Amino acid sequence: MLPEERRARVLDVISTKGFVSLTQLVSDTGVSESTVRRDLDALERAGAIKRTHGGAYYVGEGGPLPAFEERAGTAVNEKRAIAKVAAALVGEGEAILLDGGTTTYEVARALAGRSLQVVTNSLPVANLFAASGKADLVLLGGYIHSRTGVALGPLTIQMLAGVHVRRTIMSVGGITEDGFFNNNLLLVETERRLMQAADEVVVVADHTKFGRRALAHLGGLGTADRLVVDDGLEEPWRQRIRDAGVELLVAPVEGKD
Repeated sequence: MLPEERRARVLDVISTKGFVSLTQLVSDTGVSESTVRRDLDALERAGAIKRTHGGAYYVGEGGPLPAFEERAGTAVNEKRAIAKVAAALVGEGEAILLDGGTTTYEVARALAGRSLQVVTNSLPVANLFAASGKADLVLLGGYIHSRTGVALGPLTIQMLAGVHVRRTIMSVGGITEDGFFNNNLLLVETERRLMQAADEVVVVADHTKFGRRALAHLGGLGTADRLVVDDGLEEPWRQRIRDAGVELLVAPVEGKD
């Protein structure tokens, strides 16, 4: 069996079962444990699975969500660098709230497998943590936006009334001097409540979001406690964020020329 075929087989087994032990993968593929480990390393680098003690679990996307998948393919290295820094802020056992952005999804990937209390309005994020089996998971209900798999609107806001977390981690559609923006009026109303439910609000955004406006204004720059960006953000914007009283965390991006 060629390496590509074997890795496809390994990925198929993991995606079907959610979690598979190393012993089971060795049995299923008929190759050595060291070969399976190398295959898992390759699949983890590709972002399809995550290694854990004794096996691996699936962190790839579920069913087709056109808008989510379109955005997920942009600035991938930047988003993963941001996610690494944002995930490091979260302590073991912490209660966190994650929204449905693609950068937030990368944060969820970085956190999967840890013991956490996770509240989310995102079907892709919920599927990821459900597969890992380590987190206490609360999925917020409401109207599901079919292009992104995000719950939003009055029912979601009602559920949030009884929720309090240590940290909300969320992404945005655009950032200007006037603050944060997103592309959906109902989503913005929901996200404001996500922010109110937390002791601390962390916004994650790659440098391409700066200087861009979207349909609905979410709030001023000062509505975030921390902003995690990639190192492609220019210095004038960095100073503007600091001047707004927001702690700026800059993530180095690997593999740049």
